[in-house]
Amino acid sequence: MARKLLLTVLIIALLIELALTGGAFFAPAFTLKQFGVAYGPDTTFLTYIVAWLLLFVSLVAAVAVVQVMRRRPGFATWCYLLGVWWIGIGAGIYFAFGKPDNLLLDSVKGLLIIILTWRCQASRIMARRY
Repeated sequence: MARKLLLTVLIIALLIELALTGGAFFAPAFTLKQFGVAYGPDTTFLTYIVAWLLLFVSLVAAVAVVQVMRRRPGFATWCYLLGVWWIGIGAGIYFAFGKPDNLLLDSVKGLLIIILTWRCQASRIMARRY
């Protein structure tokens, strides 16, 4: 059960990251407007850098999805990495900019991934013992 929930959360997170990545690459003005940032020559470079960072996070999420689907033993490393990343992003944006929506979206998503990964590992250990 925990594995299916983990897969569901990871796939939803991957889709969100891919949507943000596509927006940053192909519609930077629209994407920045959604976050309350004016699009201009100063923000064009920053948008490009953020798009590549989002693409990297999307690739890590895709690797985590494949690892969980194939039941690879190293899936936990990828999931914990993503979970800590999203908790840090959510908490950092909340404390730096006071935006609670990011705290809820990113930090709860990260915490959920960490808890579900831990549950998957605990169920695997229990299955091996008995």
